[in-house]
Amino acid sequence: MYRRSDGAAFAKVSLGKGVAQLGEERLRTEWLAPFGLGSAAVLDWHASSDGACLVTRAVVGVPASDLTAVELLEAWPSIAERVRALHEIPVGDCPFARGLSAMFARATDVVARNAVNPDFLDPDQQSIAPSVLLERVRAELPQRLAQESRARVVCHGDACLPNFMVDPETLRCTGLIDLGRLGTADRYVDFSLLLANARETWTDAGQALAARKSLFEVHGIATPDDERLGFYLRLDPLTWG
Repeated sequence: MYRRSDGAAFAKVSLGKGVAQLGEERLRTEWLAPFGLGSAAVLDWHASSDGACLVTRAVVGVPASDLTAVELLEAWPSIAERVRALHEIPVGDCPFARGLSAMFARATDVVARNAVNPDFLDPDQQSIAPSVLLERVRAELPQRLAQESRARVVCHGDACLPNFMVDPETLRCTGLIDLGRLGTADRYVDFSLLLANARETWTDAGQALAARKSLFEVHGIATPDDERLGFYLRLDPLTWG
């Protein structure tokens, strides 16, 4: 990753198998830009047999992960609203799929290659063999696939705090970055990652509860499905590698 000297643009460079992944991010970034969610615009793209370079306009603000707990709690409703706006894009308009079947196939491949990064797992799962974790996910697949079929939306796919930019003065969300996993999926994919990643910022349980309540109120969900949240939180770490 390279930052232009004036801070107005970034360049991502990838080699090897990363070229295809960067190409997918480019297509998703170009697709989302016209929807007015504050995502980056693609300024340039170069690809060859040796590698690829994606240049995008910088999204103003600081990553939400840089905020203090008090600041994040103030910014949280606008982050939740930005996620809602993404989820409200008509599914039929999105050419990218990020469904559960594809996610599970990816997890199966990562586990088979022994490529799971233990640092991505919850501490209470780090002593459990990835193959065992995968089988626990597999047992829930039929139920989760049925839920996904009834409630598919356009998801960010990696809705962690570093991927939400926030104006440090107004504490309003300004946009979204790192769209390589964007696609249609169960909206709980985004909910699970956003809530789990924010746990590293909160300094007390009250803040975490307030953020959870705010997130689901913004999305009009009276009774959140905790088991569904847990399922996607268990699956996601198995898909990186």
